[in-house]
Amino acid sequence: MGKWFVGFWVVSVVGTLLLMQGLMFGTRGLPRPIRELFGATTMTLNSSGTAVEAATTDDKAAPNWVEPESLPQGFIVVVTDKAKIANTSSPIYMPSSHNGWNPGDKAMQLSAQSDMKWRIVWEKPKLDSRIAFKFARGSWETVESTPDFQNTDNRILPKVDISKLAPGEKPIIELEIIAWKDQAPGDPARLEFNRYRPISVSVGSLRRLEVVGGVQPSYSRDVLVWLPPGYDAPENASKRYSVLYLMDGQNVFEKLPTIPAEWGADETAGGLILKNEIEPIIIVGVPHARELRMSEYVPFTWSGSDKSPPRGKEFVSFLVDEVKPRVDRAFRTKTEAANTGIGGASLGAVIAMEAATERPDVFSKVLCESMSFVAGSGRESFKHFAAKPKWPGKMVFGMGGMEAGKAEKDQQTNASYAAAAQAIGELAKGKGLGADRFKLVIEPDAMHTEEAWAKRFPGALMFLYPPSK
Repeated sequence: MGKWFVGFWVVSVVGTLLLMQGLMFGTRGLPRPIRELFGATTMTLNSSGTAVEAATTDDKAAPNWVEPESLPQGFIVVVTDKAKIANTSSPIYMPSSHNGWNPGDKAMQLSAQSDMKWRIVWEKPKLDSRIAFKFARGSWETVESTPDFQNTDNRILPKVDISKLAPGEKPIIELEIIAWKDQAPGDPARLEFNRYRPISVSVGSLRRLEVVGGVQPSYSRDVLVWLPPGYDAPENASKRYSVLYLMDGQNVFEKLPTIPAEWGADETAGGLILKNEIEPIIIVGVPHARELRMSEYVPFTWSGSDKSPPRGKEFVSFLVDEVKPRVDRAFRTKTEAANTGIGGASLGAVIAMEAATERPDVFSKVLCESMSFVAGSGRESFKHFAAKPKWPGKMVFGMGGMEAGKAEKDQQTNASYAAAAQAIGELAKGKGLGADRFKLVIEPDAMHTEEAWAKRFPGALMFLYPPSK
């Protein structure tokens, strides 16, 4: 009797301990008969039809943490902008050690989601190394920052648990951006990226007009429309005005902290109008699309086309089909080509000339200052425009004698640019542009700056828009 009692006591104790383990820690590791007591074991058929024990509800795979860069299927990064600054005009990019730390690399642009988050899909990286990265909005002036607007350390992607992924499934890595560098009070980029910044003009008035498009169909920007003195006067209510479209519109009417000078277009044009040295005109500053500027302003293949595909022809279509019609509807313009001009400097001169030679039915006057790619070994601009069958009705071509700088090492380059400007003059003669239609200005001491272009601007306006007789 005593043996049976002892045996019953031992079984009861062991059973109680097993029950406690099952209740507290699950059935994993218990003998199958005991697991069956908890109803945790199920049976299934293998490929040969034999019944085998299936994984129990408690038998989950152990975590398997790996670096996302090692996954053959790639991964997805989803970002929440806690500062709520990023938008389609200023999207988020992911510059990293895998793209040469380019903050405006189109391939590294995140897409906006409907839930206000941003997303980028990575295929398996080509480089066999960890990805060090940051987030930026197209430039290092607009890089992410700490809450007090200090620089952040480079990020590294966290490891992911592949035990929770289906075969071939890309893991989603969720990250947050707390603040941006250009949010700092007084930061130069803060003013430039504010579309609604106040812009004062010394004469006339300035209006904003939103347009959408360019090489990125969803890109939104405000063109800056300067109206000459007297535009709003009652006696001029039926008067219409010639128009000049200027590229790089951010630099036309104001000096932003990130540039050395402005064109001073309002002061110059206003003063000349009041002195009756030019006809009253409307000037439209068309801002560039920041990181897309190179693609928008170049219509031909060049050495860097692999990173900035030439989309200049599309930008010309945007000017003709979107910008000009919007301006013509909103303001009292003379819509004919004979009263419409376009101009710009550097790459802006390239796209202005492209518009004038591709669509002389829209733009009959052109101002080209310090045109890019006109000299050097490639001479892409010169060759491109030399082959054009149609040139504008009237043209001003300006160049500085010190475009590359004033150091001794720059003198050969400077000479090549001056010679290229002379060659453009000869080419214009061959296209039928006599002295009354073509003006060449080479300023010996001028450099490649807004200050130089502003200095030559009065003469260009007087040639292109003489007062009515």
